[in-house]
Amino acid sequence: MSITKLDQMFDMLKSKEKKRLVAAYAMDAHTIGAVSQAIDYGLIDATLVGDYETIARVCKEENIDITKFQIVQEANEIKAADKAVALINEGKGNLLMKGLVSTDKYMRAILNKDTGLMPPNAILSHVTVIETPNYHKLLTVSDVAIIPAPDLKQKIAITNYVIEVAHALGIMNPKVAILAATEQMSATMPACIDAAIISKMADRGQINGALIDGPLALDVCIDMDSVQIKKLQSPVAGDTDCIVFPNIESGNVFYKANSKLMGGEQGAIVMGTKVPTVLSSRGDSEKTKLYSIALAALLAK
Repeated sequence: MSITKLDQMFDMLKSKEKKRLVAAYAMDAHTIGAVSQAIDYGLIDATLVGDYETIARVCKEENIDITKFQIVQEANEIKAADKAVALINEGKGNLLMKGLVSTDKYMRAILNKDTGLMPPNAILSHVTVIETPNYHKLLTVSDVAIIPAPDLKQKIAITNYVIEVAHALGIMNPKVAILAATEQMSATMPACIDAAIISKMADRGQINGALIDGPLALDVCIDMDSVQIKKLQSPVAGDTDCIVFPNIESGNVFYKANSKLMGGEQGAIVMGTKVPTVLSSRGDSEKTKLYSIALAALLAK
């Protein structure tokens, strides 16, 4: 059964084998608090890589029982990120999470050709599941944080990633919209051309597991009134499950407008690595980090 609220992921996880999260340089209250909640909900087990004394102080200040975590001592930020990745490669964790380590150092550990988490020829993408108060179900969207201007090959990978995430949420035949500024086919707009190619690939069975249509403008993706007014015939329009953005600007604005203007919630992970990876923004709430952990746990093998 598909879910319509982010917190429903918790019930899905309770029926699955518990996975182990490894948090890199996990020494801030938001990260430790989110991981603690995830443990309390029975979603994961967890290893924190960081300075023990700092972790202990944060746990005392936040009234968190430190004994619920396995702690690996490493006070150096770069070494902590490398150690967290090494634990994953050693089979001692199923999902990775960014703590207080800076994003560039975290990604450097992941992307290291010799010791990182990148399969050959992998394409990384940031996938977000959004719960917004003005839409009747969850929206799975990408890319809002990693690929500035995805080319056709990258958009195909992104499309497959959002389909995989939707399947993990119990949506077995998700409706995927390839976004552009218009639903009319325009040969002068690269976003329209890429959308039309991806849609035709789906028609020909080159992309499976979803209904895919594009180009589609945002209004006809999510608003049935707009679909009817424009007399648009589409198996996706007005009831979209997933949106593939044409560039990082459109995706990032959508992501932040949902949380900052609409009061929506979201969970986000990086796809394309050997294991699901939580890459939280500094501005993300503890709840967003909790939902991101749950989403990564659902995708973890």
